[in-house]
Amino acid sequence: MKRILFTLLIVLTAQLSFAGGGWPQPKQKGYFKLGQSFIYSSQLFGPQGDLVDITTIGLYSTSLYGEYGFTNRLTGILYFPFFVKNTLNEVQFRQSGNVVPGDEFSSIGDTDIGIKYGLITGKPVVVSASLVLGLPLGSTSGGDSQILQTGDGEFNQIIRIDASHSFYPRPFYATAYVGFNNRTNGFSDEARFGFEVGATFKKFIPILKLDVLQSFMNGTTPSSQNGIFSNNMEFVSPVIELNYQAAERWGVSISGAFALAGQNVLASPNLGFGLYFNL
Repeated sequence: MKRILFTLLIVLTAQLSFAGGGWPQPKQKGYFKLGQSFIYSSQLFGPQGDLVDITTIGLYSTSLYGEYGFTNRLTGILYFPFFVKNTLNEVQFRQSGNVVPGDEFSSIGDTDIGIKYGLITGKPVVVSASLVLGLPLGSTSGGDSQILQTGDGEFNQIIRIDASHSFYPRPFYATAYVGFNNRTNGFSDEARFGFEVGATFKKFIPILKLDVLQSFMNGTTPSSQNGIFSNNMEFVSPVIELNYQAAERWGVSISGAFALAGQNVLASPNLGFGLYFNL
């Protein structure tokens, strides 16, 4: 089985799905999460989906995610990675003895702002539409090497449709989504889709997701070899997320993403944890 997959691009997708799916936030209610994700990898899935050895790369991201209901149908969305650290390990060549020093760089990351609108509410199946704008606030050239990144440098616009169903009074729900990501600065456009199922057992909330990203391969920017902010990235990724509602308004979560297939993306464990609060 191929290794666990991580990419910064799925963070927002996972958080949107957990926080609301097709359900917009009620008026003056909200969901907020302080999260930490990290990856450390010496391999990536290459352009043909094969595993390629690379200089070990690390990415550590601390972020704030929030949804707030302006009305019962209109919800504001924010994803702000306020601290992103990118590291590159030292490399020593055995035959020559030459050493390429390691490097690291920290900055804020690319930020997403958006709105979600409830198209169908109060029905057995609820449907919402979202527009999310990706702001290129991260750096594309950092560290002594000037090759470390905390963003991809392109402004993107995501249009997404979510449909969800609750099996109440049974403690289960299901949701599915499809989206289109228009990207600038020579990056290829993308299709995004997936589904999730979850359950609420008193304070324990397990969630299983499947996220898929497919590149249209219509860009002009070459695919980089860092496996984090690459162009023409693709993946099929199951995600397991475990949440514990520690109190009435707040709880903790841990997550892991597992790769079934991918290209131009790091091939190593993705682990995440966070604290969330319901307004």
